[in-house]
Parts: sequence; C-alpha cells; structure tokens
Amino acid sequence: MSNDTFFIAQIGRTVGLWGDLKFHLHTDFPEQFKVGQTYKSDRGNLTVADVNLTRGTIRFTGYESVDSAKKLTNAKLYADEAQTKESCVLDEGQYFWFDMIGCEVKQGDEVLGRVEDIQRMADTDYLSIRTEEGLVNTGLPNHFLIPYIERYILEVDTEAKIVHTKDAKDILEAS
Repeated sequence: MSNDTFFIAQIGRTVGLWGDLKFHLHTDFPEQFKVGQTYKSDRGNLTVADVNLTRGTIRFTGYESVDSAKKLTNAKLYADEAQTKESCVLDEGQYFWFDMIGCEVKQGDEVLGRVEDIQRMADTDYLSIRTEEGLVNTGLPNHFLIPYIERYILEVDTEAKIVHTKDAKDILEAS
C-alpha cells in the first residue's frame, strides 16, 4: 500500500457459517469499524457488512458465505489519513502518529532532533528520534528513543510541529 495509508487490521480465519472472520486490530481506535465503512485492502476495497468488536469478528459485503470469506483470510486492511481523522475521535492530549512524525523535539530552546517514527513496545509508545546533526557531531548517537510518557513529554504542538520534552537529553547522552 502507499505511504498515505495506514495498516489498521489483519483478517484471520473464518468463524461460523455466514462469512464472519476473526480480525486482529493494529489500531488504537476499534470504534472506526462501522457497518457501511469501506477500507482499502491487499484484496481490493472491502465494505463492512457486520462487525462485533466484543467477539473480534467482521463480515464484508459480497463475502457472506464461508467459501467466499476464506478468500479474505490474512488480508490486511488500510485507512488513509482523511478517513482516519474522520472516523477516530481523539481525547485531550492524544495525537495521531502521522501528525507527530516530522515534529522537532526540543528540550527548552535546544533542538535534540526530529520524530522519525513511533514504536510500541509492551504498553508504551516510544518516539524514535533522529538526532540533530550538530549533536551527532559532538559524538552523540544518530538515533534515540524517548518514552511517550508524562515524565518526558511536556507538550505536543502538532500545528507548530514541535514536541517539548524534559530530561530527554539525559536519555540521548545515555544512549
């Protein structure tokens, strides 16, 4: 899939007789799966005919039999940025990963680097930072990780593309 789409779920095995499939979420927003919603997949566009988040099952229009649904086993579902923003509601202090990637990381007035990626390990998200070149030239590593927790992240301004941190330089120097 292209760079403007995000992997949000993978389809598993069939369940029952009506084309229900197990599905495994790769998103923090399961509520975006609604009847009538269409997603891109590596098997073409798929429209949700039924979804049961409690059971972890989904059914797609045109695949309402076990035999037809089996063709979707292991399919990957994708959403684009506009679709994600439209169907996912953020709480105060929550941000989409794609809005944070590219943000400058600052501690006070000093730029430490830029958010290059976000990784999830166990229950914690980590900002993967490409270190500012001037700091790399002083012998610091090219990359470092900052846990996305209140202890290190003071404020995120996705409009100005800045993540304000505290004690993040200590992590960089210890990396």
